[in-house]
Amino acid sequence: MFLVIRVRGTTGVIKNIADTLDMLRLNRISHAVLVEENPSYEGMLQKAKDYITWGEIDAETLAAIIAKRGRLPGNVKVTDEYVAENSDYSNIQELAEALIKSDVKLADVGIKPVFRLHPPRKGYEDIRLSVKEGGSLGYRGEEIKDLAKRML
Repeated sequence: MFLVIRVRGTTGVIKNIADTLDMLRLNRISHAVLVEENPSYEGMLQKAKDYITWGEIDAETLAAIIAKRGRLPGNVKVTDEYVAENSDYSNIQELAEALIKSDVKLADVGIKPVFRLHPPRKGYEDIRLSVKEGGSLGYRGEEIKDLAKRML
């Protein structure tokens, strides 16, 4: 399971890349989504790599994101009580572990698929360079957890 975060804005985006970002539901800067690891999503991530960053997320970080930034329709926060009533899981931590294993999807529980995060504390490294060049764009692997924690 990948956590994908939009880093750059909409100015000057080529149309087919903008369409890819729309399909990923990344319409604004600092929005994040969860995507599965399969060839079609990986192709979309490669196509939009100059505007997003992504990496593998663990259950602990995902649980923190859902608890802090997860929303239900009507902009209502997700709570352990809601998860227990509306799913087979007793709390957010168990739901996060099931999401990582791809046993369940956010839509099955009724949680909105987009997480609206804050800009990161201490800022991005550089929004025009890839992670390999010392920037913020592209695939960052396990380091996505650090960025996500700075954005909660």
